Amino acid sequence: QVQLVESGGGLVQAGGSLRLSCAASGRTFSSYALGWFRQAPGKEREFVAAISGSGGTIYLADSVKGRFTISRDNAKNTVYLQMNSLKPEDTAVYYCTADPNIIRVALQGRSDYWGQGTQVTVSS
Repeated sequence: QVQLVESGGGLVQAGGSLRLSCAASGRTFSSYALGWFRQAPGKEREFVAAISGSGGTIYLADSVKGRFTISRDNAKNTVYLQMNSLKPEDTAVYYCTADPNIIRVALQGRSDYWGQGTQVTVSS
């Protein structure tokens, strides 16, 4: 069982930055791929980023490449999403996920565990 708690969301102006954090419980944290998804009002949930257990494999959605980075600290059981050059279209609830298989997360949009989400609002 893995529990995920996101933090770091908020209101920011276009062009600004935010860093989301996701703290995970569980003794096997490093064996899980971690990811971020987002869902805007009236839209389907979409994949944002994923990172393998070792941190050696990373997937990023095309819409965030060059602006967002994902990283993890296995000693702290935490995954981060650094978001730079934010745009109004990045406004969404961002969810942290954990799954043993990064392919399921990045390419299939599926994951065993989900956080409650944190709101990110980018004003124009």
